[in-house]
Amino acid sequence: MNQPLRPEDVRASDTERELVQQWLHRAHADGSLDLAEFDARVVRTWAAKTRGELAVLTADLPTVPPARPAQPVTVRVSSEPVKVSGGRKALKVLTTIWLAVSAFNFALWLLVGFLGGEGFVHPWFLWVAMPAGSVLGVIWLTTKPRR
Repeated sequence: MNQPLRPEDVRASDTERELVQQWLHRAHADGSLDLAEFDARVVRTWAAKTRGELAVLTADLPTVPPARPAQPVTVRVSSEPVKVSGGRKALKVLTTIWLAVSAFNFALWLLVGFLGGEGFVHPWFLWVAMPAGSVLGVIWLTTKPRR
């Protein structure tokens, strides 16, 4: 006569191992496990064959992570408009990078044209400069500065 299989003897799936690993990670982040113990338990998690072996790895851990203390929130209300210029600064940086890359490619094209012996060939530097430049131009035109 076959004995019924106990729940802890059922083989564990990779999904269950992943859940246990996440639980261990949360316990490590909350300070319940130090790094060495966390590492050892994760190795044992992926070596576990049954659900019982997985249950042993989390038996001494809290089921709900402790609540973190609330951070104080300060809100400043002002009647003056706030000037945000981060978007324009990013566009200026991107434009500077585009100009530098375009100038480098143009100089390289000139150098190859003078030293190549075949004269000036098709201006391939435009294939590099034009697509990115067109996108930047459209962004500049559609972005309104904040006042």
